[in-house]
Amino acid sequence: MALFATSCDKGFDEMNIKEIAITGIDPAFILNQAIINTSPTTSTAIYEMTIVQQMVSPNSGVLTGANFNQDNRALLDPMWTRYYRTVIRNTKDIISQVKDKSDRSNLYQMTRIVQAYAFMVMTDSFGDIPYSEAGLAYISANFKPKYDSQEAIYTDLVKELTEASAALSASGKIETADILYGGDITKWKKLGYSLLLRAGMRLSEVSPDKAKSIVATAASGGVMSQNSENFVVKHDANYQNPNGGMLNSTEANNWYLAAPFVNQLKSTNDPRLKSIAVRYVGAASGPQQSADKANRDPAVQTGMPMGYDNGTIPAVAKAAGLASFYDYSQADRTRIVKTTAPQHLVTASQTQLLLAEAVQRGYITGNASEYYAKGITLHMQQMADHDASMAISQADIDKYITENPFQASKALEQIGVQYWISSFLNGPEAFANFRRTGFPKLTPNPYPLKDIKGEFINRLTYQNSEISVNSENVKAAIARMGADNLDTKVWWDK
Repeated sequence: MALFATSCDKGFDEMNIKEIAITGIDPAFILNQAIINTSPTTSTAIYEMTIVQQMVSPNSGVLTGANFNQDNRALLDPMWTRYYRTVIRNTKDIISQVKDKSDRSNLYQMTRIVQAYAFMVMTDSFGDIPYSEAGLAYISANFKPKYDSQEAIYTDLVKELTEASAALSASGKIETADILYGGDITKWKKLGYSLLLRAGMRLSEVSPDKAKSIVATAASGGVMSQNSENFVVKHDANYQNPNGGMLNSTEANNWYLAAPFVNQLKSTNDPRLKSIAVRYVGAASGPQQSADKANRDPAVQTGMPMGYDNGTIPAVAKAAGLASFYDYSQADRTRIVKTTAPQHLVTASQTQLLLAEAVQRGYITGNASEYYAKGITLHMQQMADHDASMAISQADIDKYITENPFQASKALEQIGVQYWISSFLNGPEAFANFRRTGFPKLTPNPYPLKDIKGEFINRLTYQNSEISVNSENVKAAIARMGADNLDTKVWWDK
């Protein structure tokens, strides 16, 4: 029996190891998980896209937000949670694994760039946020990270983007598993320097000298100049575009293109309007927004005016000759906001427009008019990425640029307006650039029952979960930054 027991025990440990079980994950796949979660959540339609008056809903309840200039913190939880739990946590994990591995240097630099992007979105939206200690709960059991000042965050973001972009090397391991660029080092460098350009321009009002230096470094490093270099998250039936999912389900009949946005495109004969908008002419209810009523002719598009709720908008629609408020124009949910629509986050169009502004401000040399025209052209060409039927011909692009020429005396305003259009559906970026530049010149939302004292919302407020769980650090941030409300400005907003 002793011999039998001994023989049974021999090799027992080896037998109980499942040879095909996963015992570790290549950090390149963790980076992919971070990248696909950078698509903004549905709260960006309720807040950022409505603040900049590209879209609006007349409905209250769960859709209460910037449409009424009111603070609805529950709606902001998903964005905070998504970025900290699925983007920043993952990038911090990757960095902890590969920082000192010379054979994964490119992965390390790529991760730093994605992480910098995520932190820029968060600090631009909320102001002071957890930064240096963020994402370390699993690594070092830090469950209550301190909040860093936005000024300190931007200083480090500039360092991270400058170092990471320069350190990327085609002679190192090419991370072919990368879902964004397939490991293409040239494209990753252009993303890094384009983000550095964006960071530099954020400082144009608060620190012009620093802005000039940063922008010069970015421009000399090489930035995006064609749409194949865009930072774009692709979606499919299994991984849907968040806003597309919302606008094709529960809120399909509740969101409309705002009048200022439609009027801008319509008044300049902008060919993008026919790619973006649809109007269900004569619809008297949500169910009547049917395919047979769909009209994409720019001439019939009518944006919903700001400042009304579902009790007051019916009379306004009737006075405008519409069947109901369901008769206003919408972003076409069968094309530009379909569930599989791509999400453009950093684009060649935006980058070229920032270069035009940088030239105009004297930060770099170049031809502002040429950068401006190229920025417009690239965004119009980008329309086809959403759907082949949205493609705009080169003839129409050239016609628009000829009819709407660059004017040096109005350059900053023209560039700001085009950046606003180019950032359509990227709410955080449109919101940030609007605050920085003051363009386009929008009339404040006149809704009477509001939670703000000023004319526009200046930042988003902290989550109730943070206030209750990480209260001491939140209080320290508020003491430094200002009241936790929609009026307080972020550091660079001057």
